[in-house]
Amino acid sequence: MAFYDIIETTGKVIDAVGVAVIVGGAVIALAATFGRMRGSEGGAYDAFRRQLGRSILLGLEFLVAADIIRTVAVTPTAQSVAVLGGIVAIRTFLSFSLQVEMTGSWPWQRPVKAADDGQPK
Repeated sequence: MAFYDIIETTGKVIDAVGVAVIVGGAVIALAATFGRMRGSEGGAYDAFRRQLGRSILLGLEFLVAADIIRTVAVTPTAQSVAVLGGIVAIRTFLSFSLQVEMTGSWPWQRPVKAADDGQPK
């Protein structure tokens, strides 16, 4: 097996892992949501969104890694690197957007804690 074939296969495997993470995370999030809906815990929708968002973020990381491996190692032309830059930029923007929506703050910010009003509890 030639170097090109090994790298191409590695990229495809990492792509498949990324898709499997997203699909598996969606299935697990749905199953957990149905369980919460049947129970009296509440907050099923918010928990579903957080869990699904985490699986999408992780899946996107795998997909970006596969794109980088295939583009840089297999076909390092100016056009393929430019396309890779666009793909990485779009996926990075999606990751940041999901992170902000899930946590309410930028990834480099500390989470906002509830202010203590000094009242006894």
